[in-house]
Amino acid sequence: MTAPDATSPAATPASAPSWRESLAVYLQPRVLIVLFLGFSSGLPLALSGSTLLVWMAEAGVDLGTIGLFALVGTPYTLKFLWAPLVDALHVPLFTRALGRRRGWLVFSQLLLIGAILLLALTDPARSPLFVALGALLVATMSSTQDIVVDAFRVESLPESEQAAGMAAYVAAYRIGMLISTAGALFIVTGFEAIVPRGAAWMWGYVVMAALVLIGTMTALAATEPPQSLRAEAATQADDAVTRVLHAAFGAFSEFLQRKEAWAALAFVVLFKFTDAFSGNMTVPFVIDIGFTRNDYAIIVKGVGVIATLAGGFVGGYVARRYPLAVSLWIGGIVQAMSNLSFSWLALVGVNEWALTLAITSDNFCNAIGTVIFVAYLSALCQNPLHTATQYALLTALAAVGRTYLSSGAGYLAKATGWPMFFAISVLVAIPSLMLLAWLQKRGHFEALGPVRV
Repeated sequence: MTAPDATSPAATPASAPSWRESLAVYLQPRVLIVLFLGFSSGLPLALSGSTLLVWMAEAGVDLGTIGLFALVGTPYTLKFLWAPLVDALHVPLFTRALGRRRGWLVFSQLLLIGAILLLALTDPARSPLFVALGALLVATMSSTQDIVVDAFRVESLPESEQAAGMAAYVAAYRIGMLISTAGALFIVTGFEAIVPRGAAWMWGYVVMAALVLIGTMTALAATEPPQSLRAEAATQADDAVTRVLHAAFGAFSEFLQRKEAWAALAFVVLFKFTDAFSGNMTVPFVIDIGFTRNDYAIIVKGVGVIATLAGGFVGGYVARRYPLAVSLWIGGIVQAMSNLSFSWLALVGVNEWALTLAITSDNFCNAIGTVIFVAYLSALCQNPLHTATQYALLTALAAVGRTYLSSGAGYLAKATGWPMFFAISVLVAIPSLMLLAWLQKRGHFEALGPVRV
């Protein structure tokens, strides 16, 4: 394997950061802004995913149909198609008042709130089709918000704060997901004491819509990234069509001209596949073996949050301490092996301590893998003229595993049983690790660097 050059951005720093230095950087204002935006990005994903699956399972929807609902995540794989619009176009009133990135942030968040409220009005028992359409709309607005947040994060953080920003973003992202899963389930249970179950789910989603305002207030309190201001100044003489075409074709052509571009894209698709393959069926699995939604919610809400925070911090430290390729090896292996904890839980059965250990392992290991993966994606985006488009392309490809490759997970679980299913989910990580070894040997990681103007 090819070791990173000592002078390359991917190499280990000459002086490794201490734990005290690693902690201090998390208190930087820019990092804190990214943290709250990460929460806003993570919140809506589960509302069209795992939380919605619980709602559908309680409504009596068939397990196979529930598995197919992974397809409503299609906007996360196609968001690169409209990302050039986010890079190039101005939102009337919003852009003039707030700037290029912040204007799009507030605009997309307001649309997201409306989409969640529409989904709250649907009924899985009577009209699964309308539920699918509502979930699709939430996913579309959520992925648009992600386009802007990713560009804002990459452009606003200096190189010295990138690792901490990624760790804070991923930890807050997963906390947002936990709030919209465990938190939403608690809220629904509370509402069931005073209203029928269907209305309880509706009000639970209304509360989730209100929480999106945390991201809106953060966007209003933030300042426009200097990278974005310079990119805007460089293109202000161009018309809208020219800016869109430059963002679209410039992002793709620049990336494809890089060394080993196609192998890198395949690696992006496959790296998080092991996590997505098992993750889509975790909630149905826990309910199917005999736990209640409150059992799951209590554990995820408690130790799950702590494990996610710890995993995010460890992932950020690893990303700062080791070369990028080595970090990816660490993240790829630990996130795959954590799936075995659910195989063990399936054999143990209904045991709260076993469930606690499985959830802790899953959240901790996946947070490590995700932080390191986000570090890699950020290193691939090097031009603020089309940061949103390039990052959207990469995250859209990463979502292919979650949306399409894992859509048959429910049928495989029915055919093999839960212990074997989670064991197989470990093996699906092998192709990504083979690609990682090949890219490392070809010197791919030595060419990566920070964002440049």
